[in-house]
Amino acid sequence: MANADPMDRQSVYDDYDRARKTFHQLLDGAGETDLARGTNGTRWTNKQLLWHMLFGYMIVLRLLVLVRVFGRLPDRVGRQFARLLNAATAPFDFINYLGPVGAAKVYGPRRMGAKFDRVINSLRRKLAAEPESALARGMQYPVRWDPFFQDFMTLADIYRYPTQHFDFHHRQLTLDEDG
Repeated sequence: MANADPMDRQSVYDDYDRARKTFHQLLDGAGETDLARGTNGTRWTNKQLLWHMLFGYMIVLRLLVLVRVFGRLPDRVGRQFARLLNAATAPFDFINYLGPVGAAKVYGPRRMGAKFDRVINSLRRKLAAEPESALARGMQYPVRWDPFFQDFMTLADIYRYPTQHFDFHHRQLTLDEDG
């Protein structure tokens, strides 16, 4: 994902808007039976996977901080940190599974939709305020944690990441299937 060319911010905004519209359509069209149905390729229900899709955007707010910190440190520090996180993949996977299981009990569709809107608005504001030079700063990432994490990711890559994650999981939902 790392790229030295100027970031096409409008394409990121467009992707955020598309994901927001899709997310609301999914929530608005799903009844309780739909939300409780299992998904394709995960152990989650549709409701749990929808929350996980939302969380992909929420976590970016934290990842931006990590890139700003580790992007200023020597590369060896970032590499060591990424190796440490890769070594902790099993506990991460367990927590990554349990998070949506618990959160879906607290977050109903309306609350998920409102949170999605707030997070997207926050990401848009942050991206608009980023100097182009900051978007090229990056760090090493734990590639075992997510199929969209690369060895080295820039701030620009991190802004693009949540929609890749969203689109991947969108294909795993079973909301259009009959009970």
